Amino acid sequence: MIDAITAYPLAWPNYRPRTEYWKIADSKFDKRRTFAVIRDELVREVERMGGRELILSTNVPVRQDGLPYASFARPKDMGVAVYFKRRGKSLVFACDQWRRIEDNMQAIVKTIDALRGIERWGSGEMMEQAFAGFAALPPPDPNGQWWVVLGVDRGAHIDDITLAYRRLRSAARAKENNEEFNRIQRAYDLAQQEKK
Repeated sequence: MIDAITAYPLAWPNYRPRTEYWKIADSKFDKRRTFAVIRDELVREVERMGGRELILSTNVPVRQDGLPYASFARPKDMGVAVYFKRRGKSLVFACDQWRRIEDNMQAIVKTIDALRGIERWGSGEMMEQAFAGFAALPPPDPNGQWWVVLGVDRGAHIDDITLAYRRLRSAARAKENNEEFNRIQRAYDLAQQEKK
């Protein structure tokens, strides 16, 4: 799974919805910290928790070692996805909530540090349960029947498909059913691809 991921351009996890552009905000993170410092800190945090084969995926061109350059022209998409393997499992952390790539990376650093804290505080089994939610799922089945999942006709207009998707997504979110939410998201992604 991780072998198919690219460091550049950004390889966003298929199951993870993107933050709507009007919800992207300025963060409270220290703006004086440089891209290079935060990038290197992110790599160290992944290594501290036993992560291997790290791929830091952004829309920033990469150096020969596969990590993004510290000096770059700001891309339009500031999303960050960090793929790695830990204990034989492919995992991903992704963030696009903030207006700067540095802030999205910093959010991931803070998240990993908090999860590592769970382990340090003696509740390691809780950390494994938390990591289960960050599994890097395989790409959606290209032969999947998105129209069945969304409860619409295959020939439905994209507006009707979007309405069905939003209704089902809200219901899955209300039930806190991540598996169903991801299934609905994958189906909608397939529908959008087909309707282009």
